[in-house]
This record gives sequence, structure tokens and C-alpha cells, in this order.
Amino acid sequence: MNRLFFRFFILVMLSISVAAFIVYFTINRLFGDPLESIARRQAAAQIFLLEQYVDQAPADEWLDRLNKVREVSESRIDLVPIAIARKSLPEQERDAFERGEVVIDIPNKAMFRRVDLTGDKYIGSNEEAIHAQDLPIDIGVALKVEAVRYLIVALALLIPIGFWSRSHWKGLQVLMRVADKFGAGQLKARAQMQPGDSIYPLAERINHMADRIETLLESQRSLLHSVSHEIRTPIARLEFAFELLHDTVQDNVLEKRIGSMQGDLTELKSLVNELLGMARMDSDQPLRYETFDVTETLRSCANTLPPSAVSLDVAVPDGMGSYYGDARLLQRATGNLLRNAQKYANARVALSAWRKLGGVTIIVDDDGPGIPESEREKVFEPFYRLDRSRDRNTGGFGLGLSIASKAVSLHGGTLKIETSPLGGARFLITLPAA
Repeated sequence: MNRLFFRFFILVMLSISVAAFIVYFTINRLFGDPLESIARRQAAAQIFLLEQYVDQAPADEWLDRLNKVREVSESRIDLVPIAIARKSLPEQERDAFERGEVVIDIPNKAMFRRVDLTGDKYIGSNEEAIHAQDLPIDIGVALKVEAVRYLIVALALLIPIGFWSRSHWKGLQVLMRVADKFGAGQLKARAQMQPGDSIYPLAERINHMADRIETLLESQRSLLHSVSHEIRTPIARLEFAFELLHDTVQDNVLEKRIGSMQGDLTELKSLVNELLGMARMDSDQPLRYETFDVTETLRSCANTLPPSAVSLDVAVPDGMGSYYGDARLLQRATGNLLRNAQKYANARVALSAWRKLGGVTIIVDDDGPGIPESEREKVFEPFYRLDRSRDRNTGGFGLGLSIASKAVSLHGGTLKIETSPLGGARFLITLPAA
């Protein structure tokens, strides 16, 4: 946010600078160089003596009067050939010089003027020019005046713009905090502004959007939670009925079919439990914060895995210290990743962890087929399964990775997928300092 207004400030300053240069060049084009006017005023005494005293002398007294001016003037006045004067002047000043006008040389604090155009002053006077040097020209003061004028204009514009921008900045800060809270799951967060605030209409629209989103999410959660709870009751009845039926059936074929239906029912029950878990994590207060030992928690995840032909290497060092968070959710996230690795690994799964700057990094590796880069973001979506995992015996419901990702994000961490050194997939959990 600060960067936005810093860029705005720079843009305003650049605009003022460009406007100052445009004004200068426009005035220069229409009315002449203002610096030349200042220099001409500063050299007015020397120009006056030349035009009103020396030039008014009779032809035979012109040089005498010029010599008298040389004696009393602090400036150095010389007669130079016209060729030298033309060479010393810039091209845009030569036309004025040829017309017999006084031409100011500001950088050298000098001026040039032809003695006359017809040679009436003395023999060969039409081939010489007056070159006055060391004139009392100082445009530094003029430049300082222009700088002060520029500063005053800049302040006159920037101060009201600053107050105007500050009101916008404060309002945008409020909206940014509301967006952060809303994105973190605090669906009741709203922007509280007065109707007179500059961005009140935007805040109202954001609040209306938040109300709509909250209503939709609450409806979705309520529906999911209610349906999941309602389904559990008939599932429990079916389980009980299958148990009774299984005890009374003597036909092997029918017994296998009943067993298959029991498996379907168990799968449905697991799905309902997963959905309820997702609904609980989407509630307003899903985390139960506590301080827990990282080493003990991760090793407990490894010890509670179901038996498997895949070997599990646990490289969790002693003394990783404690972490403040929801141990239950982090255990579930790590357990889901380990069970997922067990499903697809060929022979080996590895769990490792380390701690740095208060944060915790947890890594789960396997030597399975891995996950293509194009699929690595999609696998965290609910019910999304890779093509090779469509089989109900291996694919699950597509909720395990989604639950793990949500559990990690609720702690402000990240869950990424990389290529494992074992050849399969690597799941990398990064938890920030609590």
C-alpha cells in the first residue's frame, strides 16, 4: 500500500517538473528567453551608455566617447573583427547581430554589437563589432527565484494532494485489513466507514459482497454438516442390519455379496467422516491451540500408520522443541500424507523434519510414480484424483490431500509438491514461527 502512494507521489513530482519545463519552453518560444531578459536588465547600464551616449556622438567623436566609457566602466570593451564576433555567437543569435542589435552572451557575461552597418562612424567601422566583457550578469539569483517559485507551486499542489491521498490511504488500509481477516476465515469481518469517507461506496460494495459470500458459505456448511449427520444414522442402522444378516446367512455366494455391501457401507461411512472433518475445519474457530512437542508428535504419526509392505524411514531428530498450534490438525495432515505415500510407493517412504528460525519443515518422500507438474496444484482440490488413482481400492475419496492442505494453511504454512530424491513425490510442509 505504501508503495502505491510512493509511486503516486513520484508521478506528481515528475508531472510538476515536466509542466515547469513545458512552461519555460513555451514562454521562450512565444516571448523570448526569460533568462536573456534578466541578463539584459542586469547589463542595462552598459547598453544605455553604448546606445545613448556613444552612438549619439558625431562621427569624428565616436571613438573618443567609446574610450571615455572604457575608462569609467568596470567592464572590458574591445573592438573586434566581425568574423570573430560571428564565430563566437551561436547560430540562432547571428541574425539579430547582423541587424545591428545588442546580443547578450550569458555564459561568458559578455555582449556583442556591430559598430554600425554603413561605416559612418569611422573608416572600416562596418567591419568591426563591439565586444563588452565582464558585464554584471548573474543569473544565479534568477535561477534561485525560479527554484523557489517551483517549490512553492509544488507545495501548493502536493499539500492538498497529500491530505486527499491520506484519506484514501487510510480507507484502503481498512479494506486491506478486512480482506486479510476475511481471507483468513473471519467471515464476520466488515469495513466500518462513514458515508463521508472518500472510498465509502467501494467499502459498501465490498461489504455486500462479503455478506453474500458469508451467506453462501454458511448455507454450504450447514447443508454439508446436516446431510453428513443425517446420513450417519441410516449408516449405523445398515451396519447393524448387515451384522445380523451376516450371522444368519449360510450361502457362501450371498455371504460374499453381503461382505461386499459391508465394504461399500464402510467406505460411505469413511466419506461422511471426512466430510464432517472438512466442515469442522471450515468453521470460524477451527484451531485448538496448544503447545506440543514436535518430535513426539511426528513420531506418533509414523507409529499410528496401518501395517504395510512398504518400509518407513523416520528421520525426525531429537530435541526439535515445541510448537504452538493445533497438534490434532497437524497430526492429521502429516498422517494423510504418509498414508497417501504408502498407497503409491513401490517399497519405501521417508519422513524427515528440521527446524529453522522458529519454523518447522516436514517432508514426506516416496519412491512411487510421482505426480506430474501439471497436476500438482489440482491434487489439493476436494474429490480430485489422478487418472491412475481412479481405482476405489487405491484412490480413496480425493479428500486426504485437501484436508492436509487446509490444515497447514490454517496455521499460515504452505504445502508443496516436488520431485523426491527417492524418485517419487515429495510433500513439503513449511510452518512459520508460531
